[in-house]
Amino acid sequence: MTIKEKDGDNDKASLLNRDNVYRVNVGLRKQTFIEHFGHIPKRPSAGKIVKMNYDFTILDTIIPHPVYAWMGWVCVLNPSDKTFEEFKTMIRESYEFAKEKFTKRRKDRLGNAKI
Repeated sequence: MTIKEKDGDNDKASLLNRDNVYRVNVGLRKQTFIEHFGHIPKRPSAGKIVKMNYDFTILDTIIPHPVYAWMGWVCVLNPSDKTFEEFKTMIRESYEFAKEKFTKRRKDRLGNAKI
């Protein structure tokens, strides 16, 4: 999970330079992303956003991440308490998914280590 509070060189789609606007981001399993948003978009060119029919500036709505949706990332700008309660399920999945990926990488490294 990350929290972003300002626009970056390659990520201006959410207009985070507005007063008091921030974005919470999490990476989900691709299947979960597809269940919520229908498909995984293609990776955008450097400095571009994914081609999905979403307003990436909308507040308090869980949407695909404007740059990293192709990796299964989602986000919400300025979530209300109600929206954050819904988003907590995604945060939990993101945490479990990250643990799974770490464990797999660790096993792969240990399996290839020479003793």
